[in-house]
Amino acid sequence: MPRVLPALVALLLVCAGAVWWASGARWRGALYCFEQPGQVWGVAPMPAGATPTCPESRSVRAEVRAGQTRLEQYLFSDWQPEAVLKRLEDAGFARLTTRPDDGVQLEVVLTRGQERVLYIAEHRGAGTLVHVGSTPVR
Repeated sequence: MPRVLPALVALLLVCAGAVWWASGARWRGALYCFEQPGQVWGVAPMPAGATPTCPESRSVRAEVRAGQTRLEQYLFSDWQPEAVLKRLEDAGFARLTTRPDDGVQLEVVLTRGQERVLYIAEHRGAGTLVHVGSTPVR
């Protein structure tokens, strides 16, 4: 019996460490900013051709982890400024304001209930980088 107790304690420590590590795994991953991988803003499937991405910035990572900001980014190999926008609108978001594509970017503010989302689709060569972001409603 005396040998079982140290083994049991060691097993509990290993399990506790694994749970702690797994709970923070999202924040260490490349796609830390997505609450639901494979989803646009957690409300619709990602459009075909979209590659999800998150900023590499440590400060942005910290803001997202702390709940101070929410964001998602999508990269397309061609100019598709409204592919992600359509998914959000189909999920019930409405355009509050739209600044049309000026050769640099398309900018839209969306609302749904109390939530406001800033949508930016910017030119990246022949491609598109889409940013979807907001400050969480408290």
